[in-house]
Amino acid sequence: MDGDSLWTALALVLVIEGLMPFISPGGWRRLFTQVLELRDGQIRFIGLSSIAAGLILLALVS
Repeated sequence: MDGDSLWTALALVLVIEGLMPFISPGGWRRLFTQVLELRDGQIRFIGLSSIAAGLILLALVS
């Protein structure tokens, strides 16, 4: 992976992350309100699941 690919991937992450607040700001706010009510262990599990899904997707694409 070269530097251009890394910047392209980062740019796509920003675009995807920006879709929800752009399309539905109220839904985005409710989502974060619900996330604030989660325990640390639950948030860590969500983060770990996200990392695992990303690694699996990366392995499938490569």
